[in-house]
Amino acid sequence: MRILYAIQGTGNGHLARALDVIPALQKRGDLDILVSGYQVDISLPYPVKYRLNGLSFIFGKNGGIDYYRTLAQINSRCFFKEIQKLPVKDYDLVITDFEPISAWACSLAKKHCVGLSNQVAVLNPNVPKPDEADYIGKLVLRNYSPTTAQYGFHFHRFDQTIFTPIVRKQVRELEVSNKGHYTVYLPAHDDLKIVNRLSSLKGVEWQVFSKHNHQAFHYQNVSVQPIQSDAFLKSMASSEGVLCAAGFSTPSEALYLQKKLLVVPMKNQFEQVCNAAVLKHMGVTTIKNLKKKHLPAIYGWMKEGQPVQVNYPDETDAIVERIVRENT
Repeated sequence: MRILYAIQGTGNGHLARALDVIPALQKRGDLDILVSGYQVDISLPYPVKYRLNGLSFIFGKNGGIDYYRTLAQINSRCFFKEIQKLPVKDYDLVITDFEPISAWACSLAKKHCVGLSNQVAVLNPNVPKPDEADYIGKLVLRNYSPTTAQYGFHFHRFDQTIFTPIVRKQVRELEVSNKGHYTVYLPAHDDLKIVNRLSSLKGVEWQVFSKHNHQAFHYQNVSVQPIQSDAFLKSMASSEGVLCAAGFSTPSEALYLQKKLLVVPMKNQFEQVCNAAVLKHMGVTTIKNLKKKHLPAIYGWMKEGQPVQVNYPDETDAIVERIVRENT
């Protein structure tokens, strides 16, 4: 059986999950890997057959996606060429982790395509939604990577087709401790703004990991260093707590490691707003942005926040087995 596994290359969560999904797929067929987009800091230790431009979102510095730079780098002619050239009909099974080229190639070829992502779960009607409706955000999420079968990941199993997070083996094997510092990853915020806010919260060390700065620096009780997977995981595993965006991978790993968690959803990011709503329902502290008026909430979280108890067993092989069985 020939399998195509297509992975979104914006953010690190999709590739982090792929590190465990790929070996499970390799057991069940002849696997080819596709990655589109370039906003990642994780490399795959597996050969990638298709490395495409796709539609990659670019993180800004004001709390959300930089839509001007994102639109400026989109080459619609290249996008449609990539869709037309991808030989999806050569595969017995196509699985996409929110990757648009493979999904649209299957749609045009009228071929079955399996969606396997957090984004799929966010759209499930059984998953709690934020109070404020975002019809445009929902429309974009629904049509960015259209699929004919959907299996999702979320922080809680809200439906029979929704699974708890795949926590990569590298994280499961970490030695967990508490050295008192806080690990910070807010890729859509300006480093200087983060430093300005956190340096006013004295008495603790803030270890900030940055997508925007290639040179490490230190200011008062805040250190900033370029994002690097091993260093980030080591910092998180030995932290008191984690302050991050409301994506899926980092919050999932922080919850698994039993770290207290505070999330700041990216602006105009429907998926992250939905994730934040679910996390808040679970008891995780959430704030809308890094404005000064939210500093008391961060301070309260530092003083009184507690880890949220979760159970995230390693079910990757069983999940892949079910998907292959039900779709071939």
